Amino acid sequence: MNEQLLNRALGAYLGFACGDALGATVEFMSPKQIQKRYGVHTEMIGGGWLGLEPGQVTDDTQMSLALGQAILDHQGWNLKAVADNFLAWLESDPPDVGNTCRRGIVRYRDDGVLIGLPREDEAGNGACMRNLPVVLATLNRPEDFESWSLEQSRITHHNPLSDAATLALGHMTNALISGQGLEPCVLQAEGLIGQYSEFAYSPYPGKASGYIVDTVQTVLHHFFNTDSFESCLIATVNQGGDADTTGALAGMLAGAKYGLDQIPARWLERLDRQVVAHIRRQVAVLVQLGE
Repeated sequence: MNEQLLNRALGAYLGFACGDALGATVEFMSPKQIQKRYGVHTEMIGGGWLGLEPGQVTDDTQMSLALGQAILDHQGWNLKAVADNFLAWLESDPPDVGNTCRRGIVRYRDDGVLIGLPREDEAGNGACMRNLPVVLATLNRPEDFESWSLEQSRITHHNPLSDAATLALGHMTNALISGQGLEPCVLQAEGLIGQYSEFAYSPYPGKASGYIVDTVQTVLHHFFNTDSFESCLIATVNQGGDADTTGALAGMLAGAKYGLDQIPARWLERLDRQVVAHIRRQVAVLVQLGE
C-alpha cells in the first residue's frame, strides 16, 4: 500500500472528525457571537448547544462510520446494509440528528424505502457530510463512486443540489488523496458552479447554514484561501452556523491535501479515542478496497 496515499486518507478522515468536534462547540452561533464568547475559537473544548465532552463528535462522523462499517461488513456495496446501519445509529439515541436525515431513515424503517422521491426541501448537507467512506472505497473506481454516492445520499436527501455537491466534494477528496494536488479541485469547483451557479463562492456571501449551497460556499472559500490544515479549520468553524458540518468537510479536504502529519497533535490527542481507533480501522480496509 502507498504510504503517502494512506497518510492522506487518514488525514482526510481524522481531519473530518477534528472539524466535527471543533465546530460542534460553536454550531448555530454567529461569527459575532463566537468572537464575543471565545475571541477566536481554536480548541476542542466541547460544550456548545449539545453539551458535548471535549473531543466528542456528532452525527457527521457517526453517520460516516455507520456507512463505512456497512461497506466493510460486505466488502463492497449493499444499500440495505447502509440503511440498516443508519437506522441502528438513529435508534442509539445520538446527540444530534438532522431533520432530513431523520425523516429519510424513519421512512426506511416504516416503509422500506431505500431511495426517496426527489424533493425541493432535501437540499441540506446531510448526504454530502457522510460520503467520505465511499470516496475511500472507490479511489480507482469512478463508476462505483458515482452510483454508491448517489444511492447512499438518496436514502435521506434526493435533490439535484445535494447530489451535485456530494459528487464534487468527493471527486476533490479523491484527487487530493491520490496526490493530484489542487488543480483538479479548482476544476471540480468550476464545474459545480457551471452546473449550478448558486454555488459561486467568490465573493464569499458569508452564510454557513445547513443548506448545501451555504455549506459548500463556506468550505470552498476557506479551503482555497488558507495555506495549512489548522488555518483552514479555524477559519471555517469561526464562521459559525452549521459549524460541525462545515468544519468536518473543510477538515476532510484539508486533511487530504496536507496529510495526517499536518493535523495539530493537540486536536488529535483530544479527539474521542474510540472514534480515532474506529477511523484508523476503517481507513486501512477501505483504501485497500479502493485500489
